[in-house]
Parts: sequence; C-alpha cells; structure tokens
Amino acid sequence: MPRDKSSDYSINTIIGPNTNLNGDIEAGGFTRIDGHLRGGVKAKGRVVVGERARMKGNLSGTDVTIGGVVCGNIISDGRLIILSTAIVIGDIITRRIQADDGCFINGRIAVCKDDESWQKTMSEHWDAQGIKSTLPVFLKSYG
Repeated sequence: MPRDKSSDYSINTIIGPNTNLNGDIEAGGFTRIDGHLRGGVKAKGRVVVGERARMKGNLSGTDVTIGGVVCGNIISDGRLIILSTAIVIGDIITRRIQADDGCFINGRIAVCKDDESWQKTMSEHWDAQGIKSTLPVFLKSYG
C-alpha cells in the first residue's frame, strides 16, 4: 500500500543547529530547519521550523509548524501551526491554522476552507508575485 506523503514523519532534509545556509531548498518530503537559512523552502511534505531557527525567505509545504522566526510568506496546503515562540513577518495562505497564545504575526492571513477559494487565493498570490518581480525592471527602464 503506498504511503501518504503528508503523513510521512521520516525527515528527508534537515538544517541543524549552528548551521548557516544561503540558498533555496526544494525537498521531496519532511523538512526540518533548526539553524539559520537565508533562502526559500519548497517542500512536498511537512516542514518544521524549530524554536531556535531563523529563516529569511518564503516557505511552502503541506503541513507546516513554526517555532522560530520566519521573515517571508508561508503557504501551507494543509495545516499551519504557529507555536507561542514563533515570530512570522509575512503573508500566510493556508487551509487550516492554529496560532498559539504568545506568537507574533505581522502580515495578511488567508484561510481557504474549500478548493475554489484556495485556487482563487493562490492565483491572486502568484499574480502579485509576478508583478513584484517585474517592478524593479520596469522602474529601471522608465524611472
């Protein structure tokens, strides 16, 4: 019987404590970050950002748990848990959210209950990201 990737608890990728990494990560399964990351994470499984972790970049995964600091947008196709020790500075798109008392969130939060609202919100997000990425080129050409 094939295993469901979203419930796979074996860690495929880990950034350990006292580790500094610059660059983006694309992972096929459960990803855990306990060090410092300057770059984005795209995981096809669960993502855990530990309490002492520091991350500057966008993050996406199925089920996401944040215990440390994330400066960037978070997309969780499943459930997002923000622990009391977490600081999130960026926008959030998720299907379910749990934010513990004491956490800090600065950004917009979109919780999509059905597939239609998920698709609409994601489409708007990617359109906005495309505009942001071309804006510096436009301003340089016409500024």
